[in-house]
Amino acid sequence: MPRILIALSLVAALAIPASAADTKYALTGDNTKVTFVGKKPDGKHTGGFGKLTGSATIAGGDPTKLEVTVDIETESIFSDDAKLTGHLKNADFFDVKNQPKATFKSTKVEKGTAGYTVTGDLTLLGKTKSVSFPATITEKDGKLEVAATFAIDRTQWGMKYGQGKIDDKVDLGIKVEAKK
Repeated sequence: MPRILIALSLVAALAIPASAADTKYALTGDNTKVTFVGKKPDGKHTGGFGKLTGSATIAGGDPTKLEVTVDIETESIFSDDAKLTGHLKNADFFDVKNQPKATFKSTKVEKGTAGYTVTGDLTLLGKTKSVSFPATITEKDGKLEVAATFAIDRTQWGMKYGQGKIDDKVDLGIKVEAKK
């Protein structure tokens, strides 16, 4: 009889989700925007990515317990200039034929004086580098909102085309408005 009680206790424990207070949000190109601004001495170009999939899980409404995983379809890149969009898709930049996905996976979220700092692994062109950036993160009434603007150095991932004519730093913007 004690063995049966132990077995039933184990089955019951396994049936209860480990994190009943976790809330998971699906991320798509409809509720998550990834944009960029590339600069050069005589101007700038804006654009972004239209298609992505992923998830954001937040434990107990605590933004420091946010876990994000996103796969961006590089073919969905767009810009304010059709010719530039075509160039961004070739091997000088995103090489979408050979590198159809870019990914981001958070590794840590820390609370700061003016919001949060998100750290994670960004993979572009098959190279993974750690990035950290400031963000605002709120979860309320079944809605997760994340906003961030920060710069990365494109050359760290091998995008060296146009050095000296195009800024190495590219401004990225992230805006999430996901509902349960």
